Amino acid sequence: MPIFAVHYTYSAATVPDRDTHRPAHRAWLAGQLDAGNLLTSGPYPDGSGALILFQAEDAGALNALLAEDPFAQEKLIDDVRVVEWLPVLGAFTS
Repeated sequence: MPIFAVHYTYSAATVPDRDTHRPAHRAWLAGQLDAGNLLTSGPYPDGSGALILFQAEDAGALNALLAEDPFAQEKLIDDVRVVEWLPVLGAFTS
C-alpha cells in the first residue's frame, strides 16, 4: 500500500484555535493509527506545521481521509503538501 508524506503548514494566526481543537485532532490521529492508516505524526518544533505519514490505497482515498481531520474541518491548516513516498531503508520498509 502506498505511503504518503503529508506536510501541514500552520500560521501564527491559528494558534489559539489549534490549541482548542488539538485534543480532537489528536484523537482523530489516534483513530487513524488504530485503523492502520497512520504510520507516525508530529509537529515541527518551531510550530510552523507537522509531518504525518499515512498509508492509503491512493491519493483520492488519502484526500478523503484528510478532509475528516478536525484541523481541516476548522480550517486551521494554511497549506497541505502531499507526496507519495517510497522508503527503501528503515522502519517503514516492507
